[in-house]
Amino acid sequence: MTSRQIAGFRSFLGFFGTTVVCVFAAVAVPNPLGADEKPLSVERPTLRCGALPEDFKLDGRLDDPAWAAADAVDNITMIDPVEGGVPTGRTIIRVLADSKAIVVGIDCEDPDPSAIVSYSVARDSGLRDEDHVKIALDTYGDGRNGFVFAVNPSGARYDGLVAYRGEHENRNWDGIWEAKTARHAKGWSVEIRIPIATLTFKEGIAAWGFNVQRRIQRLLETSRWANPRRDFNVTHTRHAGRLVGLPEFDLGVGLSVRPALVSGFDKPSRDEDRDFDSELSLDVTQKLGPNLLSLLTINTDFAETEVDSFRTNLTRFPLFFPEKRSFFLEGNEVFDFGLGINREAMPFHSRRIGLVDGDEVPLRFGAKAYGQVGDTNVGILGVNMDDEDGVAPETNMGVVRVSQNILEESSVGFIATRGDPTGRRGAWTFGSDFVYQTSEFMGDKNFLAGVWGITTDRDDIESDRRTAAGFKIDYPNDLWDMAVMYKRVGEDFDPSLGFVPRRGINKYVAKAEFMPYSDFDFLRQTSHQVYASYVSGIGGPWESYYLSFSPLELEFESGDEVGINISREGENLPEDFEIDDDVTIVEEAYEWTRYRVGAESASKRMIG
Repeated sequence: MTSRQIAGFRSFLGFFGTTVVCVFAAVAVPNPLGADEKPLSVERPTLRCGALPEDFKLDGRLDDPAWAAADAVDNITMIDPVEGGVPTGRTIIRVLADSKAIVVGIDCEDPDPSAIVSYSVARDSGLRDEDHVKIALDTYGDGRNGFVFAVNPSGARYDGLVAYRGEHENRNWDGIWEAKTARHAKGWSVEIRIPIATLTFKEGIAAWGFNVQRRIQRLLETSRWANPRRDFNVTHTRHAGRLVGLPEFDLGVGLSVRPALVSGFDKPSRDEDRDFDSELSLDVTQKLGPNLLSLLTINTDFAETEVDSFRTNLTRFPLFFPEKRSFFLEGNEVFDFGLGINREAMPFHSRRIGLVDGDEVPLRFGAKAYGQVGDTNVGILGVNMDDEDGVAPETNMGVVRVSQNILEESSVGFIATRGDPTGRRGAWTFGSDFVYQTSEFMGDKNFLAGVWGITTDRDDIESDRRTAAGFKIDYPNDLWDMAVMYKRVGEDFDPSLGFVPRRGINKYVAKAEFMPYSDFDFLRQTSHQVYASYVSGIGGPWESYYLSFSPLELEFESGDEVGINISREGENLPEDFEIDDDVTIVEEAYEWTRYRVGAESASKRMIG
């Protein structure tokens, strides 16, 4: 390293180290709100792990003697088409584990194996429209987080993290694990091996949350082991079963080192000499314990990162692109903030680091630590971005996110950021959020209510209109799915490390969907939906609105669907908007109505 790089590294380490010490000192204080650590409910179904032999061979066949000796469950219950019904084919679940790995074996019997629907082979295929099994693991036992693994009969693998308290999955996460499948006369089977080093978990708890869900696509049939109810997802880990008999796991030194060398040459013309260039990069991952992970990156190389999909923007607002770089994806769920904030007032979006106005800026150093301390979720990120002539100066940036689990399923927390990717001085952001969640509303329904507020500042922001706030009330259940939401974004709200496509607005959203199941043999379910959003300037006129009404959508037992939709939309442009050279939409109010009648054939068909 040069003396300049060493000085920058010391400055970066000073900032990052101070942040780590302060945060961990704070979370070491006992929980003032009295959220006690409760074991998983004894009323949940239980499966005991068997011993994983040293010579175990992963082949998907479940013929190893260890499987015969392990406890098994086969009492999974149908959710669709008949809630509480008996599945078409048996599903037998067993688990083996040793100090280094956990292996899940699932035998999926099918009365007509030739009709199994399985066509995906790529990693991270959605698998939604084909036969598959999905596993959810709650390794902290808190019912709020978890890992998701899914496999289809062709061996295609999907993984993700439980996000937004079980309502969604973060599919951008990629863990190290393997799976093998096998077809047989009675159906198909799968063996899934997950190294313990891939997981973070709470040390000393007697059981993990564990659930399995199976899909038989040609029958549109879904079955689940624990909590087989339509109101909940398999990712609602609070209602998962219990995986007991876990061995004492051995993480070893918990160290992973990945060096890389990128080199190339450039010859501008025939008469000039070749210009050789090489860059050494290093990624280090160190487990600080079973529930804490740290990462260090030096001269980071993102050459292996998947490129963004090409998109054409014809709107007056910037497009949102998801994070795909592995360093930033690790522990990304810890930094989630604000119920219902979506992509409209994000205080932190890691794509702002290392990318300035579409130009890549090298990262010289980066460090991250995340995990869970007691009932507190912690995420800390620090980055030193190199100087890039004409794009951005050298700068340090950092983020801290802390959220405290309170009550049975709720949380309260804060997020803070420092630094600006373009070098603007005095940049900081601070936000706090509270989410109340229960799965026992009116006895057995889901209910969420959240409120959040954010303020930001920078030397070039002189006004006091630099705050954002909002709330959401959500009733996400199977028969009725309803929500109301409000956001206020100040005219000068501009978090340096965040994403805000639209400023100076009030936004109101309301939706309601009624989805009863049919008594007719040929008809599965009907849906009736209304959605409305309205945006106005702060103290000004309306800017846009959208009203969608779907009076009738039908899903047949065959999987085919038909629907009707009427939508009314309006845009009130405050000024002329230029799409391209010589293409300008003039300042005016535009309103229009769309009518749609659509039909979609079932994905199980050869031609769709």
